[in-house]
Amino acid sequence: MSDLRARAEEWLGQDPDPRTRAELQAILDADDGAALADRFGARLEFGTAGLRGELGAGPNRMNRVTVMRAAAGLAARLPAGGRVIIGFDARHGSRRFADDTAAVLSGAGLRPEVFADPVPTPVLAHFTRAFADIVAGVMVTASHNPPRDNGYKVYWADGAQIVPPTDAEISAAIDAVGRVDELPLGEGWPVHEGADLYLDAVSSLRLGGDRDVSIVYTPLHGVGRDVLLTAFERAGFPAPTVVPEQAEPDPDFPTVDFPNPEEPGALDLALGLAEARGADLVIANDPDADRCAVAVPGPSGWRTLTGDEVGGLLAEHVLRHTTGGDRLVATTIVSSSLLRSIAAAHRVRFAETLTGFKWIMKAGGAQSSSGGRGGSSPHSEPGSSGGRGGSSPHSSPVRLVFGYEEALGYSVGDDRGVLVNDKDGIGAALAVAALAADAKRDGRTLLDLLDAQARRYGLHATSQLSIRVSDLSLITAAMARLRAEPPRELGGRRVESFDDLARPAGDLPPTDGLRFRLAGGSRVVVRPSGTEPKLKCYLEVVLPVDGDVAAVRARAAADLESLRADVSAALG
Repeated sequence: MSDLRARAEEWLGQDPDPRTRAELQAILDADDGAALADRFGARLEFGTAGLRGELGAGPNRMNRVTVMRAAAGLAARLPAGGRVIIGFDARHGSRRFADDTAAVLSGAGLRPEVFADPVPTPVLAHFTRAFADIVAGVMVTASHNPPRDNGYKVYWADGAQIVPPTDAEISAAIDAVGRVDELPLGEGWPVHEGADLYLDAVSSLRLGGDRDVSIVYTPLHGVGRDVLLTAFERAGFPAPTVVPEQAEPDPDFPTVDFPNPEEPGALDLALGLAEARGADLVIANDPDADRCAVAVPGPSGWRTLTGDEVGGLLAEHVLRHTTGGDRLVATTIVSSSLLRSIAAAHRVRFAETLTGFKWIMKAGGAQSSSGGRGGSSPHSEPGSSGGRGGSSPHSSPVRLVFGYEEALGYSVGDDRGVLVNDKDGIGAALAVAALAADAKRDGRTLLDLLDAQARRYGLHATSQLSIRVSDLSLITAAMARLRAEPPRELGGRRVESFDDLARPAGDLPPTDGLRFRLAGGSRVVVRPSGTEPKLKCYLEVVLPVDGDVAAVRARAAADLESLRADVSAALG
């Protein structure tokens, strides 16, 4: 307890924020050992996703001291005099954290530039790779986390999030930072106005010509609305109807329990408005607008599409509107295997990566150059894995035209390559609108297109099982148990192969994950979450379709439930 008090008092002496100083002083005055241990017994770890955590005092919280230390560590890894672009969302503390970052970077001899107002994450990511003198970007956001959280993402000069070993180098530099009240701080950095650079690029995506589609849109109290509406206008689409209760940025997210469009109930207001207006489509962004959710009307009411369903539809739409065998599409090991089949049918290259958009972008060579649309990638045959990314003397130049992950993340492009080297919920929304307008012109819906894909490639049905724990040792024990005694059968299907992804697996870097390949093309992937105390299981069954697609969907749903039950039992 005395050690924790000493750490807390040292922190109190350097904290520039009166609110967190008052919080910490109250804890010290109350001699609250549990609160001190929670805040000072650990620290937020800086990794490839940067920082993310609850707001409050101490190293295990997001606060001005934590942010200034992160900025100083980043500065130590960047070349002197380099330009750094800084964006922020509308969460509690985001603007202050952006200004603190700029002050530290400026004091370290860098040239920071801060957006004047909150911006979507894809705007920042696109800007980062647009100019040769930009060496990094920082986005202050916690994406779709609860209101009490905030976070800090770091982008490299290519506009992609950092990957190892850069994250470990920055983390080590953060550890070497002394007191933040002794850091040299600059002042008077430039302010960047507006999102025109991104808007010019996204509204010029060449992905179809039809525009007749009616859309209800929600930004879920985030920062996507103004940029999305302007992008739709510039691209020639009718203005989407915005859910009025969720239109304005609000860091408290008052109409949703959890500001994530994947969560049950998050889209209820949008679906109700769409039903009342007879809309063709519902589109939702998460609060920083890097994810995109889609819902469509069907025979039994409105249906929210899965990330894998949208990913498959967008992949074919992009490939129909682009040309050349040097195109690359990429997804992660936990997303549907459908994309591999689509790539093979269209005779383009395919890459499978670790979970996280930073790895998808690396498959397209995003971190082997300092800018531009597209990049280079290891040689990959049509329909085959593209490897870990980067370039080599034997690489064939490719254009990453589409990447996606099942968690509603998509990056769309045209013949010039992807627009953003990260998830882009606004570009994806435009592409979905174009796809729906094309289908409407032909007297079809997105559900009809899904059925057509099922007939062509087989039905790829996916689902998840997530287990939240209060003790992380339970996750470690469950993973060890599965490694020691992998099941021979899951969901009535024989386990044909088992990959421990912690060991080198082909072109994939090691990661804490397990993959079970089942008879008939089905599979299960189990991994600990990188951002939450969860064990996540990704389930897929693949069934041939010969006749009634609805009947096959019903069978797939039953098979997924059987698979879910067996995986749950195997995890104990």
